[in-house]
Amino acid sequence: MDELLLRELTPAVIGVLVRRGVDFATAEDAVQEALIQAALTWPDRQPADPKGWLVTVAWRKFLDTHRSDVSRRDREQRVDAEPPPGPAETADDTLQLFFLCAHPSLTPASAVALTLRAVGGLTTRQIAQAYLVPEATMAQRISRAKRTVGDVRFEEPGDLATVLRVLYLVFNEGYTGDVDLAAEAIRLTRQLASMTDDEETAGLLALMLLHHARRPARTRRDGSLVPLAEQDRCRWNTSLIAEGVAILQKALGRDRLGEFQAQAAIAALHADAPRAEETDWVQIVGWYDELLRLTGSPVVELNRAVAVGEADGAAAGLAALAKVDPGLPRHTAASAYLHEKAGDLETAARLYADAARSAPNLAERHHLTLQAARISQALRG
Repeated sequence: MDELLLRELTPAVIGVLVRRGVDFATAEDAVQEALIQAALTWPDRQPADPKGWLVTVAWRKFLDTHRSDVSRRDREQRVDAEPPPGPAETADDTLQLFFLCAHPSLTPASAVALTLRAVGGLTTRQIAQAYLVPEATMAQRISRAKRTVGDVRFEEPGDLATVLRVLYLVFNEGYTGDVDLAAEAIRLTRQLASMTDDEETAGLLALMLLHHARRPARTRRDGSLVPLAEQDRCRWNTSLIAEGVAILQKALGRDRLGEFQAQAAIAALHADAPRAEETDWVQIVGWYDELLRLTGSPVVELNRAVAVGEADGAAAGLAALAKVDPGLPRHTAASAYLHEKAGDLETAARLYADAARSAPNLAERHHLTLQAARISQALRG
């Protein structure tokens, strides 16, 4: 049985039921029942029209579930509306499902979970494992999300920017449990890009591909982080880089710049350098200027300060960093790096140790602790 095919068909089948008047939560449950039946029967004989088969079975599951709650006349009307044999409807409602799952009334965590469930086709167990929470907790989160969007009309126009932010959240979760969320985010973004003529969607896809290309070189065998400057660039995936750059160039050529395109341009400049020493930091600072103009984000301002330190020297970087809120996450780590670059090793060692104590995850804490130890050892001679 082709599991990927089932996952790709899931949102389209849900959409067919929703457009026939079934509420979102009930449609999703009926389709999941149909997928279970497909898992049992398709290994022996896959139907010629998989989507039509799923629509028919899901519709029947819906009828069976509600048979005891409706009158005989209503049941007969619904049976009459059963999809006839033959090719399934050609309308693709995946885009509407993206918008529904990223509805602004949902929290980011709920939007991500619902997107993975309804559009990604992942099971509740898989999503729970990916986010390292109990399955019951994730089931409650998804149920609450479905109830929240239950009254939203399927035809309502959605906010594409919100959908893109949700997909980027999925991508940044990376890999945990038995679900590769980075790969899943790329798959879903490809799907969205194929349905929209939007530069920012293309920019997000390019950004994901360029970051994902460096994944094999990001960690050592013991799980510790490898900074970008120290990564073995021979391990970067050149085909993903080439694809990402091509997608980005096409998007930029339309001259409607957005934040994901700007981020992708920065990632492309890193990918283009054969060695860390050959990185075009001047251009990177220029792109950070564009990104800061677009977003006004203090995180962008922090990253720009580090880039200025590379392009114009540590003193210039520290001057730029002085304008950034010191309470911002990773501000201390950036300051440590720039002080080390400036030759102030005592301050750098202290700041690395301070940054380690407030690191957001164990891998980063371990990395910063090693940096503090390395400089302290050098000071002791």
